[in-house]
Amino acid sequence: MDTPARINLLDLTRRELEAFFAGLGEKPFRAQQVMKWIYHEGITDFEAMTNLSKKVRSQLMALAEVRLPEVVLDQASGDGSHKWLIRVDSGNCIEAVFIPETGRGTLCVSSQVGCALNCSFCSTAQQGFNRNLSVAEIIGQVWLANRALGWRIAGERAITNVVMMGMGEPLMNFEAVVAAMDLMMDDFGFGLSKRRVTLSTSGVVPALHRLREVTDVSLAVSLHAPFDGLRDELVPINRKYPIAELLDACAAYIAGKPHRRITWEYVMLDGVNDSPEHAHALARLIRHIPSKVNLIPFNPFPHTRYRRSPQAAIDRFRDILIGHRLTTVTRRTRGDDIDAACGQLAGRVLDRGTRAVRVLRAAG
Repeated sequence: MDTPARINLLDLTRRELEAFFAGLGEKPFRAQQVMKWIYHEGITDFEAMTNLSKKVRSQLMALAEVRLPEVVLDQASGDGSHKWLIRVDSGNCIEAVFIPETGRGTLCVSSQVGCALNCSFCSTAQQGFNRNLSVAEIIGQVWLANRALGWRIAGERAITNVVMMGMGEPLMNFEAVVAAMDLMMDDFGFGLSKRRVTLSTSGVVPALHRLREVTDVSLAVSLHAPFDGLRDELVPINRKYPIAELLDACAAYIAGKPHRRITWEYVMLDGVNDSPEHAHALARLIRHIPSKVNLIPFNPFPHTRYRRSPQAAIDRFRDILIGHRLTTVTRRTRGDDIDAACGQLAGRVLDRGTRAVRVLRAAG
């Protein structure tokens, strides 16, 4: 007879962990104790959780585990960024990236093995799609990065911000991503503010409406074009959910939330979407939504047909948006010497062909 698989506690939110302990006849506070060991202290050995009784520790060793994905490569950039190649099963790896800045440290986390959306300027899309990540595989990236960075730097939290902006479309792995973000923000998890956890989406409109009902994290939207025809080419999901529908969903997401705004991500592609006409059109498009625009210099990858816009074109685009009173910044390219810059994450993906089609159909 096969031995039942042990429960990976990284897959459980606090509420689910409380239910697990209730099933053992224990009080809910046991969940808080275990979470503090795992997420505050970085301890995964039940025997080392000394404020638990021997009985509870024995039960945990028999029924549960803390199983993390495996780091197979840790690359450091000359600018201080780090990229980890993380094995999630025998055939697939994902990537996570840490970007240090003055007063903050941002971790870019993956949500899928590959991506099914096929955005034409993104290296991840060229790898195909295999599967969604589990809660443990998503939150495990944060745990592993904290361990690698020493949890705290000069007495301060090493990772202050998390962006769901790595491999994959987060809203197409809805349940696991929301659960993992809950753990990131839970006081007994990583304790991050909802303003410091950002979900980046290409615009899965029905899931955006659903997201508003269950969480209040910051929202970034990969827009990249102000016209449907061009965005259809760059971000093919636009053919299903065009710009007007996406804008309505974004406006609804922050409605009634003072001081919140949408961050629009706009990759700068030479001769494609970087003209003054594009800039004025973009400003008109989003002028009624509290907004911030991130201009992202395109980061090349092998066999791409795109080129990065010249700096003069990027600056001109930025100045036009600022002239329309839009908060606009040009993202500094980080980690490009280790292929860790925006749009360059590729991992190692065993594409399952028609699975990508099934995922897109499931999204509507």
